[in-house]
Amino acid sequence: MAIAPIAPYSLPAMSQVAGNRTGWDPDADRAVLLIHDMQEYFIRAYQRDREPMRTALANMVRLRERCHELGIPVVYTMQPGNQHPSRRGLLADFWGAGMTNGPDTRVVPELLPTPADIQVVKWRYSAFQRTDMRELLSYEGRDQLIVTGVYAHMGCMLSAAEAFMNDVQPFLVLDATADFSADDHRMAADYVARRCGVVVETEALLTAFRHSRAAARTAIA
Repeated sequence: MAIAPIAPYSLPAMSQVAGNRTGWDPDADRAVLLIHDMQEYFIRAYQRDREPMRTALANMVRLRERCHELGIPVVYTMQPGNQHPSRRGLLADFWGAGMTNGPDTRVVPELLPTPADIQVVKWRYSAFQRTDMRELLSYEGRDQLIVTGVYAHMGCMLSAAEAFMNDVQPFLVLDATADFSADDHRMAADYVARRCGVVVETEALLTAFRHSRAAARTAIA
């Protein structure tokens, strides 16, 4: 079952989102970047040269490049094609059989994983369900998760919530995620800001990474 076309919409602004309840600061030495489900099957529903995907995808590329430069681990979640009904489970009642093997499963060209990136096979909305995501974060010695990708009110929001429930600080990047609609997008951001994490924009996140690394160098000196 193909994803229905998603009408263009303007990305929400921070002023349209509930205020963050915590004072958590992103730290380049504590963070992992999650690129969530940026596969052709999901992204084909968007007009890539229009909002929200135009800006969201460009910001994901910027974040991934900076994370590579800073040595921040980058994790991709990707759903498999041709899922057996026993694996697909209740998802089939909402979304049908899902994607097939081949072009559907590929990550969009702008974000193709590098050999250094970590790829996680994902079976449910949350990146933590039926995966080793928590163990990966522990292995890397990281306790912050930077969430980007699609869809904001489904896998992105629930991954953020489950990170919180695993004592990992989640940061939902408002302008590096996309959704079915502006209302869905705002709802996801509101929930994260009020209940389980921090909502941040790309530029502020990159600035925080610079400051955290500068502070670490000063402390060592």
